[in-house]
Amino acid sequence: MCVQSMPDASPAKWHLAHTSWFHEAVVLPRAGLGYRVFDESYSYLFNSYYEALGERHPRPDRGLLTRPTVAEVRAYRQHVDEALAHVVSQADNATWSELAPLLVLGIQHEQQHQELLATDIVHLFSCNPLLPAWQASNPAALKLAPEPQALPRWIGLAPGITSIGHPPADGSSDNFAFDNETPPHQVFIAPYEISDRLVTCGEYLDFIEDGGYNTSSLWLSDGWAAVRANEWKAPAYWLTPDDPRGAFGATSAPTEGWRVFGPHGVRALDAGAPVTQLSFYEAAAYANWACARLPTEHEWEAAFDEPGMREMLGHAWQWTRSSYDPYPGFKALEGAAEEYNGKFMVGQIVLRGSSAWTPEGHARHSYRNFFPPAARWQFSGLRLARNVS
Repeated sequence: MCVQSMPDASPAKWHLAHTSWFHEAVVLPRAGLGYRVFDESYSYLFNSYYEALGERHPRPDRGLLTRPTVAEVRAYRQHVDEALAHVVSQADNATWSELAPLLVLGIQHEQQHQELLATDIVHLFSCNPLLPAWQASNPAALKLAPEPQALPRWIGLAPGITSIGHPPADGSSDNFAFDNETPPHQVFIAPYEISDRLVTCGEYLDFIEDGGYNTSSLWLSDGWAAVRANEWKAPAYWLTPDDPRGAFGATSAPTEGWRVFGPHGVRALDAGAPVTQLSFYEAAAYANWACARLPTEHEWEAAFDEPGMREMLGHAWQWTRSSYDPYPGFKALEGAAEEYNGKFMVGQIVLRGSSAWTPEGHARHSYRNFFPPAARWQFSGLRLARNVS
């Protein structure tokens, strides 16, 4: 609960405390119902990046927070939850109209951290040579390929102007959107084709065996530098046939062939399952090798409701060829929540869709996830697109 495996990941205990701190720092002060802060030091310990809310403990050192204990963090969460319940029951109409959107934002924020908690635990366990399983068996959501994957079908979309983005949220959970998904706007999309499904592990293995990680011409310059610097030979958590760690783990592991580590421990590579744990660089290199490209986020969203499209949500986050930039007319949320998204709109790449570990109901067609191009500890994969001449 306390161990931190890398600066970009956070300990499980920190996730638990931070998501309650968000409610304590952003929601409860506006309620005006006499909220008593649980511990003044927690604002310093569990603030993530909100400059307007004060100084904070350095992110790379979160794993050194041996105190407060897990029991104290759970008591903190209960304290905040009880205060929120009191607000819900006692706030007058005027107060509630102000607080409800922030409360919904806090719930959505916690859902984001539920998935981050999963990705961070898997990364942490991947650093243990024993490769322990976090989940003893695959949950139903992870059975991603119930039927053999046929060859991908290309779905063509005609050129034209289409509306992208989410209408301004009204503060309700049914119509929620983060500020980076707004405002809706029109874009011109040239004719293109997009694959009806995600790239599979078996298809990505073909790329590896064809020398994909040894062919510089397939890679963006920064991507090729990352391959050489980090000695990438396969997606994160893939084990080569001769990797001795494949014999370890809390679940039954095959002794031959490629294997994959994940929440369920070490398993044989499932050739029909969508490939995940890819960086943007790897996704772009594979697309180049496949004589295709990654779709832009506008192309992805325009194709969302097209007949025949599969695996758009609930399988893997899908890298796009779009930089994480503000939409035309973007306006950040007001108050402390202003820092939620806008300040990160540089040097990041947009991912669309959602993964098997995204909380139910959290995903939507306009959702804009984002990570640096080298990040690959997320459940991120790819879908192909190509130009139409």
